[in-house]
Amino acid sequence: MRLVIALLIGSIGAVGMWAVVVVIPIVQAEFAATRGAVSLAFTLMMFGFGLGGVIAGKITDRFGIVPAMAISIAFLGIANVLAGLSGQLWQFVAAYFFIGLGTSATFAPLMAEASHWFERYRGLAVTIVASGNYVAGAMWPPIVSWGTQEIGWRYTHIGIGIVCAGLMTVLVLILRAQMGRDTVHDHANAPPPRVDLRLSTNTLTVLLSIASISCCVAMAMPQVHIVAYCGDLGYGVARGAEMLSLMMGCGIVSRIGSGYLADKIGGIYTLLVGSLAQGFALVFYLFFDSLTSLYLISAMFGLFQGGIVPSYAIIVREAMPASEAATRVGIVIFASVFGMSFGGWVSGVIFDATGSYAAAFANGVAWNALNIGIVVLLLIRARTGSVKTGPGFAT
Repeated sequence: MRLVIALLIGSIGAVGMWAVVVVIPIVQAEFAATRGAVSLAFTLMMFGFGLGGVIAGKITDRFGIVPAMAISIAFLGIANVLAGLSGQLWQFVAAYFFIGLGTSATFAPLMAEASHWFERYRGLAVTIVASGNYVAGAMWPPIVSWGTQEIGWRYTHIGIGIVCAGLMTVLVLILRAQMGRDTVHDHANAPPPRVDLRLSTNTLTVLLSIASISCCVAMAMPQVHIVAYCGDLGYGVARGAEMLSLMMGCGIVSRIGSGYLADKIGGIYTLLVGSLAQGFALVFYLFFDSLTSLYLISAMFGLFQGGIVPSYAIIVREAMPASEAATRVGIVIFASVFGMSFGGWVSGVIFDATGSYAAAFANGVAWNALNIGIVVLLLIRARTGSVKTGPGFAT
């Protein structure tokens, strides 16, 4: 029941990550701005998302997930209303920074908390919670697109803030009631690390952070710019929103499947599989741009990359103490969203400089290759090290 509630919270709370992608072309036209300038809204949203994840992770490790979630709900509701009321582009961009802060507790801290509720199917549980982000990506773009066409992007944002804050408050109260005084799976009793990579916790955190930045710069190009890309090709923004929804829907399958795979072969192998597959899908964007092919490639991209980010949370729990899980996951996810924000921004800049997205896709392929190199390094260390079951590893 906790897992279902956590999934619903993530599905509602991640709306801001996808609403901005849908409205980029419309906001660009209204404020007469460049694509790169408007893309800064996504950049700052992801920065707030990552920074908030670290802060919310600290709060979660010390006080639990419910207080962290309450703070995030307040930010999410108020910031969406402010975005709708923004009169200048800088105000819209700033509002999205606070939307990112509001979204933060629905991902990394919630994944870390769920990892303490399960032992045998921990990987599957973590990826189900992480799938809330992709459920949001599947259901919100068409809703935001419809709302933007019917009532405008401003009223759509105001409505999002009010509705999401109300629904999430109810769900968090239900989660609090479900958790009650249960201490069976608290941090002290959570299973210890079981993989020894012969690295300090800080060193491993840095390596995972660099890897997550690399993979997410690559991931950002299709996710952030597919709507605008379709508009530029003449297919229309609505088609792009459909592709984004399809991509995220397939990503749900990928995320849950990767959790099952991680329970079988471990987080590092699962990360390698996802990274290789993501790079394979990105290459296709370089050579095909017909409407049918873009639908197919977007579906393939979603199926291939959905399990990458949750794999980092699984690796953290496999190699680090449970008492640091939410904080360490928050740091690595912060790095990943920095990669997403930088990737979203730099793709817009490359488009402004070249007049097309071809170079931006090539940039993503290069960053993906760096990610693969780091994961292979970790895999070599994991294979040469001993698999342990006692406490105290990676400390």
